[in-house]
Amino acid sequence: MYLTNNFMHDMTVLLICYSYVIATIMIPITLKKKGKVSSFTARKMVHLLAGLVVLLVPFFTFPIGRLWAVLIAMSLTLIVYKSEKGSKVKMLNDLYQSIGEDAEDKLKRAYLQGPFHYCVSITLLVTIFAIVGLWGIDQMYFAISGILIMIISDTLASIVGKKYGKRKITLSWTGTTRSFEGSSVFFITAFFLSFSSLFFFGFLLTSTLTLPAVIIYPMIIAAIGTLIELFSPSTWDDLTVPIITTLLFFVLVTFTII
Repeated sequence: MYLTNNFMHDMTVLLICYSYVIATIMIPITLKKKGKVSSFTARKMVHLLAGLVVLLVPFFTFPIGRLWAVLIAMSLTLIVYKSEKGSKVKMLNDLYQSIGEDAEDKLKRAYLQGPFHYCVSITLLVTIFAIVGLWGIDQMYFAISGILIMIISDTLASIVGKKYGKRKITLSWTGTTRSFEGSSVFFITAFFLSFSSLFFFGFLLTSTLTLPAVIIYPMIIAAIGTLIELFSPSTWDDLTVPIITTLLFFVLVTFTII
């Protein structure tokens, strides 16, 4: 039963979530407008920080309260989709001007394609596992784990690749140049995130996984995630990476054979 105190609790979490996301978007925009950071840095700040709001999803009342997280994700997806170059709404135009990429400028309608896919993937994954939760199955950590790989691994790989990448990897169909150094960072951080998630939720809390599985499965997830990021265009990896890695988490844990 969803009681009044549950509702008030969830409204508090909802307010914290919106306040956090607004801050993580507006601060980089302000810094970019003042010339304190570049568009690349502003975009990566938003990419790294805004999505961490998924860590607050477990604080919503289980299971019905998790649907409020879906509302947050959907509303932010709509805002990002409406953010375009020359928008009459100043905030939407500022958002595009601050974190837009050259690849997005070349589109017929210059909108934040990368961040839009970022929001779509979060919305899709949170919605799926929130609905699953209505049947009493709490597997939100699968979605959170996949999303964190997109948020953290992809961001750090991009930063390291841009600053230290010397061995370039150019794939013509992606329209993007990666680097061995950046991809290596992606693999290492994805492994660490996957291992931490499976060790805590799959080994310590539920004992559904053996220790060998907790070591081997993260290697599989990190390797495939790295390849997906490498072979995806820069504006699409925010969609492909979290969805595929989350699917891997689900399949490996559900059908564990180690």
